[in-house]
Amino acid sequence: MTLKSGLATALVAAVVAAIVSAATITAIWRAAPGMVDAPAAGLKEKDVTDIVRNYLTENPEILVEMTTELDNRQRDEQAAQQEKAISDNADALFRSNHAYVGGNPDGDVTVVEFFDYNCGYCKRAMPDLVKLIDSDDKVRVVLKELPIFGDDSDDAAKGALAAKLQGKYFEMHQKLFSESGKANKDKVLQIADEIGLDVEQLKKDMESEEVGKALEEARELAQKLGLQGTPYYLIGDQTIPGAPEDLYDRLSEKVAEVREKGCKIC
Repeated sequence: MTLKSGLATALVAAVVAAIVSAATITAIWRAAPGMVDAPAAGLKEKDVTDIVRNYLTENPEILVEMTTELDNRQRDEQAAQQEKAISDNADALFRSNHAYVGGNPDGDVTVVEFFDYNCGYCKRAMPDLVKLIDSDDKVRVVLKELPIFGDDSDDAAKGALAAKLQGKYFEMHQKLFSESGKANKDKVLQIADEIGLDVEQLKKDMESEEVGKALEEARELAQKLGLQGTPYYLIGDQTIPGAPEDLYDRLSEKVAEVREKGCKIC
């Protein structure tokens, strides 16, 4: 038995075991175009079950078609839900006072990034976002801390947001990503001293209500959007999950698409 045929057989068995009950099969039979009512035709539920079971076993490609169609419908449904979530939360996503705004504050297209300072993919992606800012003077960038890798990530996010209150967010942001080692509170305080921040004030601000609200807002938005990880980019109503190798090119393409049609929400 080949791997492909073995998988097909297993899939048939799994589907039959999971969903092919007598009652379900009878309902399917009755709903199928051109089918007579099974009881009226003198067929018992077991007869119908056997007919459908045999047909699926002999034609397993139908299950592949079913799975593909289900995937397509789920993807379309998820896309519609996400589009609605972006529209419903546009102010918090694109215009929140809690988040840092980089690039051109009056730009015509906004790119939102959700990230974690201890996310390797986020670290790899940062130069591409900086390149986008440097190459397109009409792009507006909103950065949202989404610490998902524990307490160290929480402290790093708090440190960056506290640096924002002293006007040096982006310096802290870039160093937390570019310097070696884990981003944590010690690293935050080290960088704060290097870039000339008031370290004692930074410590206080890290635990401030303002910083707490920024993190809470980002977490709530991530949940509403159904984010599964970081980094995650919104370009108007377009999305790029993760950090593909061609991230800069994909960001540029999405920005051009949104710019051409006009961004109604950002």
